[in-house]
Amino acid sequence: MAAAAGIAVGGTRGAARRRVVIAGLGDSGVLTAIRLARHFDVVGISAAPGLVSGQELGLRLTRPREWARDYWIPFDRFRGLDRVRTVHGVLVGVDLDGNSVTVRDAAGAERAEPFDILVLSTGVRNGFWRVPDLRSDTEVARELRETNGRIGAAHHIAVIGGGAAAVGSAANLARTWPEKRIALYFPRDRALTAHHPRIWDRLRHTLTELGVELHPGHRAEDPADAITTGPVRWQTGQPDTAADAVLWTVGRTIPNTGWLPAELLDEHGFVRTTPELRVPGHPGVFAIGDVAATDPLRGSARNRADGLLARNIRAEVTGKQLRRYRTPRRRWGSVLGPQPDGLDVFAPNGRPFHFPGWSIDRVLRPWITRWGIYRGVRPNTPLE
Repeated sequence: MAAAAGIAVGGTRGAARRRVVIAGLGDSGVLTAIRLARHFDVVGISAAPGLVSGQELGLRLTRPREWARDYWIPFDRFRGLDRVRTVHGVLVGVDLDGNSVTVRDAAGAERAEPFDILVLSTGVRNGFWRVPDLRSDTEVARELRETNGRIGAAHHIAVIGGGAAAVGSAANLARTWPEKRIALYFPRDRALTAHHPRIWDRLRHTLTELGVELHPGHRAEDPADAITTGPVRWQTGQPDTAADAVLWTVGRTIPNTGWLPAELLDEHGFVRTTPELRVPGHPGVFAIGDVAATDPLRGSARNRADGLLARNIRAEVTGKQLRRYRTPRRRWGSVLGPQPDGLDVFAPNGRPFHFPGWSIDRVLRPWITRWGIYRGVRPNTPLE
């Protein structure tokens, strides 16, 4: 096909540097773009007006200004994206034989973006905080303020779900508003079932100390993609639950792949990949992040697979051997996010590594995150 021929003979644009189009500039897409920018002509396409991360929902709800500083970052704040051209629009189609994707902008105009290499990193829809819609800065800011205000006004909050977003949200809500009644409902006998059991054992005690009510064995009917009010009805037979605000964090992920041909997708709509993060049958097309069907946990979104993908793209262009992505057995990392006493990052074996509170602003954010991971982030206060 055309993509394969383009790579073999030096790119479809002759002597010019090969063009990599990154479809989706969420967490994985931004990191991949930064790693590739020195070696390729990189174009990133995003429906959001910058990196609007899906991480740390609890911090987003309770401390939106602090969350925005570190997780809503306009693309021009990233020094590593200075060489990357970003396109604000939604993806509506791809021509795999002609090597181009079609993008629709806010005015409804469509245009083609040609590529030599295509990276699919469009992520998933998951609740109100991870959406594929075309948004402006004003709309992102309005959503952050409105959800913070709605949660802040509620006296009884029901958090539905058993994953990290649910546990982290419940803890942050209880710590920020100790006067509120916070209840966490999850379907099994414990939450965080994709994590090592040690992590839940530790955080169960933390939640209890914060006053969070724990309700195992509750599976809700009719989950929503917005903050709602009660009552919540249960498939598992318990009486309906009243609440002023219901936070749905049930992990109902829908891949943002409606613009892609079915031949690229598995039975659940995620992009099929080889262990090298290639899309099978389509040389020059790769996938990473939550949209990529690498493993049941879709771990390439959380295990810094951007480094391996960037290396494999360079290897494909130069004819070298590609490396295989090793899928994780369990989820790991932070669950509660930064707290007044510091940050706990859990290893796959469930053991925590603790960053003391003083180190977050002096070491972790400026040196490990902004320089070590993102290779430089300019001052950022988008919600001021």
